[in-house]
Amino acid sequence: MTEAPAIARGPADYETFRIAATDTNRMAVIADPIRDRVPFVAIVEIFDPHGKTPPNTHTDAHELFFVLSGSGFAYCNGEKFPVAPGDSFIVRPGNEHVVENPNAERLYCLTVMMPNEGFAELIRAGLPEKLDAADIAAIVGPRAVR
Repeated sequence: MTEAPAIARGPADYETFRIAATDTNRMAVIADPIRDRVPFVAIVEIFDPHGKTPPNTHTDAHELFFVLSGSGFAYCNGEKFPVAPGDSFIVRPGNEHVVENPNAERLYCLTVMMPNEGFAELIRAGLPEKLDAADIAAIVGPRAVR
């Protein structure tokens, strides 16, 4: 079986998961090693109002967060950075980090992790969810007429 030279999909194709029922963030999978056989994980991470990730560290992976909409804070080894649309935050391997949304609106980040380091498997073992209209609007943003 030959792989397609490119993968194209939109928000309707993104499988979305919440890792645990008590988590306050969801992950819409754009690409991962399981479905797409790529060496990275790319997701839209959706932080509920007043939500945050649990503190976590990756042994070998770099993780990039790019804020699409909303605002909040990123923490790395206890240092706090404000983040807003257009900001990015990169965490090198071995550093504990958290992303927090202290606001009443959702925070959306494009998150990329390479290598996978089991992240795709962790996400896909979670609880499937659907994107709602607000999620799709935040992901799509204002679209140009084609």
